[in-house]
Amino acid sequence: MKFFRLDLLTLLISLFILNSCKNKDTIGLGVDSSTQLNGSLIDTCTIVVNTLPDIGNPLSQDSIVTSGITKMPFGFFNDPVFGTVESNVALTLNLPGQGAYSLPTGSVVVDSAVLVMPYADGFYGDSVTSKYKINVYQLSNRLKSGAFYYNTNTFAYQSSSILGTHSFLALTHDSVKIAAIIRGKPDSVKKVPPELRIRINNNFINNILFNAPSAQLASNVVFLNNVKGLYLTLDKTGSTGAGGTIMFGSADSLNVYYHTTNGTTIDTAMVTLPITTHASQIKNTSSQTLRSEFSDTISSRNLIYLQGMAGTKVRIKFPYLKNLTASLGKIIVNRAELVITPSEKFPVPIYANPLPKITMYRYDLSKQIIELQDASTADPRYISPGVFGGYYAKTSKGNAYHFVITGYIQDLIDGRVKDYGTFLAPVDTINKSSIDVAPTTQTAARLIAVGTQAKNSALYDSRIKLNIIYTKVNK
Repeated sequence: MKFFRLDLLTLLISLFILNSCKNKDTIGLGVDSSTQLNGSLIDTCTIVVNTLPDIGNPLSQDSIVTSGITKMPFGFFNDPVFGTVESNVALTLNLPGQGAYSLPTGSVVVDSAVLVMPYADGFYGDSVTSKYKINVYQLSNRLKSGAFYYNTNTFAYQSSSILGTHSFLALTHDSVKIAAIIRGKPDSVKKVPPELRIRINNNFINNILFNAPSAQLASNVVFLNNVKGLYLTLDKTGSTGAGGTIMFGSADSLNVYYHTTNGTTIDTAMVTLPITTHASQIKNTSSQTLRSEFSDTISSRNLIYLQGMAGTKVRIKFPYLKNLTASLGKIIVNRAELVITPSEKFPVPIYANPLPKITMYRYDLSKQIIELQDASTADPRYISPGVFGGYYAKTSKGNAYHFVITGYIQDLIDGRVKDYGTFLAPVDTINKSSIDVAPTTQTAARLIAVGTQAKNSALYDSRIKLNIIYTKVNK
């Protein structure tokens, strides 16, 4: 009890002493003005921006890989500013179990066959007024498992025979109810996540499965070589509106519903032909606006255009950063933040929301894509993906994208690295644990943002901006 009173007395005395200070900021040791470090802000750094076509490897001019990805872009979208984007899908069909298949006993009758294409997050376009019509054909050549297919690949198919067709609205977030087949018992109904279900011709199923040669059913390789696979494309004459780009998930399959008759016993069943390999073909037809941007890669542009689906990226330069040392002397960058603001110059349809996320990366000496210092886990200045930024943020001060690139800017100022190319590009939002830099076709949205602007421009305050808070080191 005595100790408690002593502690309380000590606390009261301490509070009295602290409150007696007229200026709390003066508590502590005095600061020598000759060595004091003061933070200053620069927000007028010259920036040069240019919109370029997006490609994979800049040396080989390869395009972007679309095989083995978790999202398959599909559709047709007529963008009023960017132009048109068309995406088609090629996929394989395997034997049930991907091995030798034994036919069911008794006589078999196919009731229906349904190609199931689950929706993935990332639809971009008109889901309200546009109507879509999909056609399914048989491939002329099978996809090779493990091979790389790019967005520029073309896939030959048997255009004279449509295996299935379906008109639909892009209800990519609406679950559906389907029949659940239970062998030997009454069928039931179950709800499944959002998916597109396309009826496939019964005769096609009989030809490749139930009436197929025994050799074709004894080997999955033989089956693949003979059946080839399926090709999905949008029937533009049967579709209406501006359209859109749908993202399909990779858990797709062809479900065959049939019934067997053994004497007086009739039973319903289902067998699944799994899909293991798929790739998307993407055709970007750029507008005159974009073609004009592509033609000028020297002068800085007033607007920049970022488009997913292997569309466009933006090169960004900071040509005079090294001059800061000459004018200010040695400085330490406390924080460098790049701010990109969407433009309101072009009225856009209600469904044309800006990209939810963009990324920032650079080239090394060999023109390979690498992370900025702030985004690389190999650099001690690495910051988390959430801090690095790139997300579209709506705030009371305005809507913008922010990147914290302190380490990279410090190295550019000090001359420790050379800028072989720095870029902004679309990126998917699914990865939250690391910073994506690889070109991707798994996002379909786009962005028109303010580039460089003259001081007398109405958009000057919204221009792309690099804010540097620095400390001058006094020798």
